[in-house]
Amino acid sequence: MRQTLMVLLFTLPFFAACTKKNTNEIVIGHFGSMTGSEATFGQSTDEGIRLAVDEANATGGIKGKKIKLITMDDQGKPEEAASVVTRLIEQEKVVAILGEVASSRSLAAAPIAQAKKIPMMTPSSTNPKVTQVGDYIFRACFIDPFQGTVMAKFATDTLKAKKVAVLRDVKSDYSVGLADFFIQKFKELGGEIVADLSYQSQDVDFKAQLTQMKSKNPDAIYIPGYYTEVGLIARQTRELGIKATLMGGDGWDSPKLFEIGKSAVNGGYFSNHYSTESKEPAAIDFMAKFKEKYKRQPDGLSSVAYDATKMLLKAIENTTEITPTNIRDQLAKIKEFVGATGKISIDENRNAVKSAVVVKVQGNENKYVTTVNP
Repeated sequence: MRQTLMVLLFTLPFFAACTKKNTNEIVIGHFGSMTGSEATFGQSTDEGIRLAVDEANATGGIKGKKIKLITMDDQGKPEEAASVVTRLIEQEKVVAILGEVASSRSLAAAPIAQAKKIPMMTPSSTNPKVTQVGDYIFRACFIDPFQGTVMAKFATDTLKAKKVAVLRDVKSDYSVGLADFFIQKFKELGGEIVADLSYQSQDVDFKAQLTQMKSKNPDAIYIPGYYTEVGLIARQTRELGIKATLMGGDGWDSPKLFEIGKSAVNGGYFSNHYSTESKEPAAIDFMAKFKEKYKRQPDGLSSVAYDATKMLLKAIENTTEITPTNIRDQLAKIKEFVGATGKISIDENRNAVKSAVVVKVQGNENKYVTTVNP
């Protein structure tokens, strides 16, 4: 008995020290596809987040506390996204969460964050349903009704397209929603949708759909999918002799797009969060810092993740007491925030009101074409 008591006397302080929360840290979480078929999304986003966190910590953190970032890999799976967000909240005790890129995975995780009353800021999930989950869910990016409108107007006004075919990923909330909004606006502008066909994530053969489209002779093909399939679709489009201009959304933005699609993606256009050719001081400053840290040019997902993190840290700084509810309240108040991707205000539905750019694919570079304001 005496021996047991001695063991307890020595071990209890050790366990207490291990489980005691570090009061000199502010713990925030990030969940993303660090591995899997869309790994560049999670990796680019994490790099943007870490740059913002490192900047804050280099100047002393917030309220004398250092920011601790915990990133968890959801492997590109909605069910895993739900699992890691639960772990971030229940085990890591985060005060706020950043993520995801893909709307389907944000939609899997958001109900958990909402139920636990932990603010969640998605950098780049554009489907409108994400923030409709509840008042603790925010986004730093534009939404698909705006993004779809941008490309419908671009197709009409700049490309002078009269007939457009659409190829959507039916397993992706992002792709389905963006296709719907594009079609609605393009028809309103007097255009004709000559085909609205579908595929599923991880498909590799699209020739049946493309052959069907070829017979309709479209001026352009709108493919609101992710780079993994878009690159393959582009190659098969050109192999079939289809000359139509290819268009898409921010899901195209990855260094892997040209690697997969080769020259077939050249001349394609997509809506994005910013351009590396931006002349805005905040964008230039961000690009310089990113290049110094990572030795390469940032993509759109890195830039909007950086802005999302900066807004979250600003909200934390503005609280009188650092609690999830107070952070939520301060996020809702953000207006005219000047970020790398432009000026951002959070509206009453917790969506970001901001501009979008259209870029043209030219090899490994995306060349700036135009800016569209909300």
